[in-house]
Amino acid sequence: GGVEENVMAILDSFVGIKDSRDLHDDRAAFLEAVRSVGLAGDKPMIPTERMYDAVFLILQSSSSLELNIASFHLLVELGKKYPRVYLANSGSQQTLVIVKESWSPFLLGNNLASGENGRNTSRSNHLFDSLRFSLLTEAMVEASNDTGANNGLKHIENMVLFQYLVHTLEADFVPRHIAYKESLDWVIIRESVLNVLLGSRKLVFKTFVKNCISLLNQHQREVEDDISSKSASDLDSSLTISSLEFEREALISVKKLFIMVINLDLIRQEADKLGLTSRADGLRNPILEVILEELTYNTIYLSPFLLAFTEWKWKLQIILQYFSRYQVKSAVRTRRSDNSQQDLTVESALSMFSTDASAKAMVKMMCPEVAQLLLAHAYQVCLSVDGDSSEANDAAKMMGASLLEISCKFVSAFQNLRKINANIQISQFEKEALFTAATLARKLQNK
Repeated sequence: GGVEENVMAILDSFVGIKDSRDLHDDRAAFLEAVRSVGLAGDKPMIPTERMYDAVFLILQSSSSLELNIASFHLLVELGKKYPRVYLANSGSQQTLVIVKESWSPFLLGNNLASGENGRNTSRSNHLFDSLRFSLLTEAMVEASNDTGANNGLKHIENMVLFQYLVHTLEADFVPRHIAYKESLDWVIIRESVLNVLLGSRKLVFKTFVKNCISLLNQHQREVEDDISSKSASDLDSSLTISSLEFEREALISVKKLFIMVINLDLIRQEADKLGLTSRADGLRNPILEVILEELTYNTIYLSPFLLAFTEWKWKLQIILQYFSRYQVKSAVRTRRSDNSQQDLTVESALSMFSTDASAKAMVKMMCPEVAQLLLAHAYQVCLSVDGDSSEANDAAKMMGASLLEISCKFVSAFQNLRKINANIQISQFEKEALFTAATLARKLQNK
C-alpha cells in the first residue's frame, strides 16, 4: 500500500517541477523502497507493474547520473531475481519457462494495441516498440557529436538505457536459443522479443544496422582516445570519466546485439531449410549482408569496426565475404562451389595476392590499403585461434592451411602489394602483423 502510493507520486512528479533536490531525494528513496520489497528480507515480493514502470521512467529521465545508475542496477537485479524467460530442470532435460505476465520494457506486436495484462496504454508511452528502439540508436549517434553539458548527461542516460534494453533482449534470447538447439521448435525463436522487434515494419532494418555500425565506430574511437590528453579541468569532471566508462559499456552492448542477430539469422536459415517458417514470418536481409554492404561502400568504417568487433568467427566471416566479392568465379559450377562465401578461406584470400599478376588484378578492383587492412585482421584472427582446441575444427576450415603456410603467404602478399606501389601506406597494426608473420614463419620452418 505505502509503496504503491509512492509509485503514484513518482509517476505524477515527472510532470511539473524537475531537477529539484526534493524530487531527487524522493526518487532515491523510492528506488530503495522497491529494492527492499523485491530483493531484501527473507520473503521478497515481485514488485508491481506500476513499480517497474516508475523505476524504468527514472532510468530514462532522472536528470541525475546517480539515479540513472541506481535504477539501471535495480532493474538488472530484479530481472535476475524474477526472470521473464528461463530454463528449468525437468528430469534429464531442461524446459523453457516463459512467464508471460512478467513486466517488460518492450511493448510489441498485438500487445501494443491492446495493452499487456490490462496495462493502461496511456501509461505505456515510456515503453519501447521497434520504432522507439531504432530512434534511440539514432539519438545516440547524433549525441556523439554534441559536447554540451546537458546533452552529455542525456547521452549517458541513453547509453545506459540502451545497455539495459540489450541486456533484456539477451536475457530473453539466450535461454530460447538453448531450448531451440534441443527441440528445433521455431516458434520459440519466432516469439522472442528480438525477432518481433526486428521484424516490425516500424523498424527499417538497414538504417538500424547502419546506426549501430556508426555507434560501434564512434565508441571505439572514444575508447581509444587517451584520457591523459584531456585537460585538467576535464579530468575533474565526473561526467567526463563516466562518459568514457559508459562508452565502453555501449561498445560491448552493440557487439552483443550484433552477435544475437547473427545467431537469430542462422536459426532462421536453418528453420527455412527445415520448412518450419511461413510467409507470416516475413523477410529481411541477414545482418552480415547489411554490415558487409555498409563496410564496402564506407571503407572509412572498416578499421574501427574490425578493431571493435572481436568475435573471431564472425569477424573472419565478414573479411572472407568481403574478399569473395572480388573472387574469380569458376566457369564450372558444382554443388560445392555454389556458395563461394562458404568456400573462401584465409588461404584462398591470400592466394589472390600470391603473384605480381594476381595482386595487380586485385588492386584494380579494390583499394590496396583496404586489402592490407583486411589481410592483417584475418592474420590476427588466425594467430588468436591457432592451438585453441575448443575452436580447432571451425578455425581449421576457415583458415584452409597451416599457420606456417598462412604466415608465408601473408608476407608474400604484402611484398607483392609493395611491388605494385612502393609508396603504399602501412599502418602500425599492419607492420606488427607483418613482423609477427615473418618471425613466426622463420621459427616454424626451422623446427
